[in-house]
Amino acid sequence: MKPLLEIRDVSLSYHTSAGETPALSHLTFDLMPGEFLAVVGPSGCGKSTLLNLICGLLSAEEGTILMNDTVPSPGDPRIGYMLQKDHLLEWRTIYQNVTLGLEIRRELTHAKLEYIEEMLCTYGLDKFRNARPSQLSGGMRQRAALIRTLALKPELLLLDEPFSALDYQTRLNVSDDIGRILKKEGKPAILVTHDISEAISMADRVIILTKRPATVARIVTIDLGLTDRTPLSSRNAPQFKSYFNLIWKELNQYV
Repeated sequence: MKPLLEIRDVSLSYHTSAGETPALSHLTFDLMPGEFLAVVGPSGCGKSTLLNLICGLLSAEEGTILMNDTVPSPGDPRIGYMLQKDHLLEWRTIYQNVTLGLEIRRELTHAKLEYIEEMLCTYGLDKFRNARPSQLSGGMRQRAALIRTLALKPELLLLDEPFSALDYQTRLNVSDDIGRILKKEGKPAILVTHDISEAISMADRVIILTKRPATVARIVTIDLGLTDRTPLSSRNAPQFKSYFNLIWKELNQYV
């Protein structure tokens, strides 16, 4: 099977008047269709920079990034991007927020609006369609942000610590919800996180980066032996602790 996304020997440095700061060094990995990757690494190693390169907001100084054999461009419609904050607009209702991307792209078609209606009902937001973002909990806001992203029918979803602002219990529930949603929608995704447990519970493979300039230290394939795996059920698997210790030991070299 051909990879959906190919990262080949990618390097990037930031340049300022004070000098050059290497961020990423010769990264190479693939993302297969339908696969969920998680990326972990020390703080400041360039994890978010990697996502910005993948979606075309930054250009690599060396190497290539190809999605279905073409280079991603800024605003690439094939790629959805969820940031740490939900960035819902307070002066718009939840319904107006989730349709914002379609409105900007002038794609408010009957079929896509029906798709939004289905997601609002399925994920418990239909009764809050006329509410303002400040009236919703953090978890509900993140669900709204995900619906807004999925409404555009991206081929790839990038997640930059989308649960980090939530309390622990809400974080577990929302990550489980979003994991189930992505599995149901069949969306390949790349999650950047500092949370090892989150990475193991959600991902098919975990990419471990070194300290800056980041290289790929190791790629760990997660096989928990579960037939109907969810993020919450993954945490109860007997093998979960072993994967946690393996990744923790690898990361601890770079602290």
